[in-house]
Amino acid sequence: MARKLKTYQTSLGFYDLAIAAPSMKAALEAWGANSNLFHQGAAKESDDPDVIAAAMKKPGVVLRRPVGSDGAFSEQAELPADLGGDRRSTKAARKSKSAMAKKPSSRPLDKAAERKAALAYEREERRRESESAREEAARQKERERRQQAVDKAQAALDKAEQEHLKRAAAIQAQVEALEKRSQTEDDRWNKERERLEAELRRARS
Repeated sequence: MARKLKTYQTSLGFYDLAIAAPSMKAALEAWGANSNLFHQGAAKESDDPDVIAAAMKKPGVVLRRPVGSDGAFSEQAELPADLGGDRRSTKAARKSKSAMAKKPSSRPLDKAAERKAALAYEREERRRESESAREEAARQKERERRQQAVDKAQAALDKAEQEHLKRAAAIQAQVEALEKRSQTEDDRWNKERERLEAELRRARS
C-alpha cells in the first residue's frame, strides 16, 4: 500500500531544499543530512501550497531554489544572485517567506493526486535503490578486479621467492661441497708435507 507523502523543507549551503517523502527520516536520507535537522529546528514540514504542489509533482526528488528566495523549486537551481549582499535583507525576506508559509493552504485535498504522488514516490525510491545497487555492483566488481590483481602479483612474488630459495639452496650445497673438498685437500697436503719433510730431515742427517 502506498504511503501518504508529506512535504519537507530545509536549507543546506546555497539552497533551500524541498522533497515529498513519507517520513522525516526519508527526507533526511534524500538530503544526505548527517544529523537530524528537524530536531535542530533547521527543517520542517511545509504547509506552503506552492512548495507542496511542486514537491508532489516529483515525489522523492530533491528540489532546490536559491537560499532565501521565494522562487519556484526545481531539480536544477541557479546559485543565489547575491551571495555577498546584505544578509539583513536576506533574513528579512526569509522571515517574510516563513510567515507566509505558515498560512494554512486553501487548496482542497485531492485524494487521487495524493495517491498518484505516493506511487510516484515509490517508483522514484525503487529507481534510487536500483541505481544504488548498480553502483554497489560496480564497486564490488572493481574490488574483485583489484583483489585478482593483488592475488596475481602475490602469486608471482611467492613463485619468484620459491625459485630464489631453490637456487640459493643449490648454491649453498655447492659451497658446502667445495668446503669439504678443500678440507680433504688440506688434510691430504698436511700428510704429504709431513712425509716429505721427514724424508728431507733423514737426507740431511
